[in-house]
Amino acid sequence: MEIHIVLDNIRSCFNVGSIFRSADGAGSVAKIYLCGMTADVDNPKLEKTALGALDMVDSEHYDTTQDALEEIREMKIPIYSVELADDAEDFQKVKYPKRVAFVFGHEKMGVGQDILQESDKKIYVPMRGMKESLNVANCATAILYEVTREKEIVP
Repeated sequence: MEIHIVLDNIRSCFNVGSIFRSADGAGSVAKIYLCGMTADVDNPKLEKTALGALDMVDSEHYDTTQDALEEIREMKIPIYSVELADDAEDFQKVKYPKRVAFVFGHEKMGVGQDILQESDKKIYVPMRGMKESLNVANCATAILYEVTREKEIVP
């Protein structure tokens, strides 16, 4: 399995650092694309949460999320945006390809509409309580561990 993580304007350095730790922990993450306002790895606040994981997972900063998606498209990797949308599928019911990119969006505004329109699929984490969504870092962790769990993967 080869996973690419696209962070679409994540505002909290602590969320980004936590996503690095989860990416290292789950394994199979080829690269994290830090887009727009998302902090780059030279931000000292990232290291505070990442606790060394910045060195374990390849990453690169892009001026825009579109720039990152162009690179991913050139590699012919499907793009799955994680977003609450009418046409989004429960992340636990999806069969994932061997290579996939997940887009996680801004903590309040979510994944940008232009990015959603370019996505091959939209997925969501169902909520059983009163809140409608998880913290973006917790959401990324749940999805990474589900996707890397040993199970049948479609070619």
